Amino acid sequence: MTCLISRVETVTPELLTAFERLIPQLTKAPVPTPQELQKQLDSPSVLIIARLPGADGLIVGAATLGVFRTPSGVHAHVEDVIVDQAARGQGIGEALVNELLQIARQMGLDGVSLTCNPRRVEANALYRKMGFQPWATNVYWYEVSHRA
Repeated sequence: MTCLISRVETVTPELLTAFERLIPQLTKAPVPTPQELQKQLDSPSVLIIARLPGADGLIVGAATLGVFRTPSGVHAHVEDVIVDQAARGQGIGEALVNELLQIARQMGLDGVSLTCNPRRVEANALYRKMGFQPWATNVYWYEVSHRA
């Protein structure tokens, strides 16, 4: 399926409605507020969406390229690649990730990282097909909200 990929420049009611539908398909995290989405748009990170072709152009996917600077350089991480369940298997996820990779190239980055839950079998297969290589590393999580 051909979809239209674009960079999000402003928070709109349509975008908020799309995230109300899409975020629960990815995570148990709360749907972002307009203020949270605006903070993302004001950051160096890049948020893109996929729309179905046609007059209604329903938003059926989204993805983020998280960009941050450290003393060792500028780094980027693919995050929150979401394709509406009703539109999966049509190349939309691949189109979103390819667009993020193109943006990373334009930024002069050497590469990008991503993590993917092993239970997401189709997504892991897609990333390998696209040329992403497993990277032997330890990923740790520290729950700061539960510590004094």
